[in-house]
Amino acid sequence: MSDQPAIPINVVHLLPILDAKLIELLKSLTPAEWEMPTVCKLWNVKDVVAHLLDTNVRVISTKETFKGDPPPQINSYQDLVDFLNRLNADWVKAMRRMSPGLLITLHELTGPQYCQAYAALDPMGKARFAVSWAGERESKNWMHIAREYTEKFLHQQQIRDAVNKPGLMTKELFYPFIDTFMMAMPYTYRDVEADHGVAIVVNVTSDAGGSWCLIRESGKWILSKDIESIPTASITIDPDTAWKLFSKSFRPERVMDKIMITGDRKLGEVALNMVSVMA
Repeated sequence: MSDQPAIPINVVHLLPILDAKLIELLKSLTPAEWEMPTVCKLWNVKDVVAHLLDTNVRVISTKETFKGDPPPQINSYQDLVDFLNRLNADWVKAMRRMSPGLLITLHELTGPQYCQAYAALDPMGKARFAVSWAGERESKNWMHIAREYTEKFLHQQQIRDAVNKPGLMTKELFYPFIDTFMMAMPYTYRDVEADHGVAIVVNVTSDAGGSWCLIRESGKWILSKDIESIPTASITIDPDTAWKLFSKSFRPERVMDKIMITGDRKLGEVALNMVSVMA
């Protein structure tokens, strides 16, 4: 029996699988599909591919202790989001000079190095960056890697959604993605007061989904997968709506007809404002 603690969400072995699927997808795209719009509003498919390359480059560079340009003074969460948005926009704008073929070549070069960088980390060690959208000021590497997994999954899914080429919405790949996203639930409800024992359940349908329960205990919201009683509020949502809603691609008012809330509706609707990305 291993003395190593269990990793709550272990996805490092899935990163190479996602990477291989991405390369296969990109090589299948037609010139017209590279220009298709995505749910990222200002970004088309090629822009999203460029952003994914930026992710690889940043991770590989930081592994080499290269820091790049120092960020401006960050005084708030919004300051951080604005800074990251500027970084992303600058990169994507520059990459519009690059051909799809060269983007694929660079993904093939950097993808394995990206995966190796995370495979080498101690999952229980302190992460360089905290997962702010989950309310963490300090994160373990396993949580940081899980956050990175959601980024890789999300952007590839945005491409697949744009060109109608499914392939990721499986139990193996989607469930860890949505499981990580649900880590933002306690932070989403942080300002909501409720009696001890109040429970909110989020059900994501299909074989790839699951159920998560947020329980009020000793003045805190605790996330659990154990549902022992009838919840105070229950939210049921399909996987396709879930990834778009919780990544802020869609806002609640756009998808209310696809979501079922039972019990305390006001309490349940708070969950629809959960954002599990830096946005």
